[in-house]
Amino acid sequence: MKVIDILTHSQDRTLLSFELLPPLKGGDIGRLYGAIEPLMDFAPSFINLTCHRDEEIVRERPDGTLERITVTKRPGTVALASAIMKRYDVEVVPHLVCGGLDPHAIENILIDLNFLDIDNIMALRGDQPVGTRFYSSASGEHAYCSDLVHQINNMNRGIYLDGLQQEAIPTDFCIGVAGYPEKHFESPNMAQDVRNLKRKVDAGADYIVTQMFFDNARFFDFVDRCRREGITVPIIPGIKPVASRRHLEMLPRTFHICMPEELTEQLERCRSDAEARQVGIWWAVRQSRELKAAGVPAIHYYTMSRSENICEILRQVF
Repeated sequence: MKVIDILTHSQDRTLLSFELLPPLKGGDIGRLYGAIEPLMDFAPSFINLTCHRDEEIVRERPDGTLERITVTKRPGTVALASAIMKRYDVEVVPHLVCGGLDPHAIENILIDLNFLDIDNIMALRGDQPVGTRFYSSASGEHAYCSDLVHQINNMNRGIYLDGLQQEAIPTDFCIGVAGYPEKHFESPNMAQDVRNLKRKVDAGADYIVTQMFFDNARFFDFVDRCRREGITVPIIPGIKPVASRRHLEMLPRTFHICMPEELTEQLERCRSDAEARQVGIWWAVRQSRELKAAGVPAIHYYTMSRSENICEILRQVF
């Protein structure tokens, strides 16, 4: 079932969704199942499965010379999405990124997803390559997420890249995209960032999931800006509970977000990661209760494939 249909049919209540990391290459899928099992007790409406672009690394050969190789750290997203849907009664939304894939490779992934009856996709531009400061697309790659959304929407109309198909069967993907309550760090200002988001929606996106934020006022302002810009699709807030003391520095630096003074003061008092984790649960409960009372369509929790703190939050909120 498509996410947009799930949201439409459940407008009288706030739904739940989660985001999970695939295992590293050589990792055990059982550990991922172990994270999913407790979450299923709360009947999530869908689960997002992240993906990451390939990385280039330099390693030394036995003769002392150097070689550059491409490394896929978390392979198998398509197969993993299918395995989770087969094992659990839940829709899975695999992420698909522009970076590192040309449109023909993307088209083949979409064909595989369609054959596996996976109806939902989270379309993302993706991060800049590891070791670089800014994103740049290689020759032939999509430069913007709106280009990727446009390609998926074309396939939904039976339009393939080479145009050789006769009476091609259209796909029927539901497309999610990302939004940034505190703007994407590459955008010059919030107004421009919302206009960029509107381009993704105009290209065919069905709903929006936001990046993490810790101040609900910023989310509500973001939604107001989107509505004034003419964006009418559902907007789902994304929540990540703080789980360690180092998150106080790492999250703002990595995701270019602000942390409220009250939360910062509480974390600075923590003497251990266990104490910081409890502060993170307390703050996420506060955020979730306010968002739920405001009638958001769903709350999307970033789990990092660890479910203990998420379960504690849900027990207090839902």
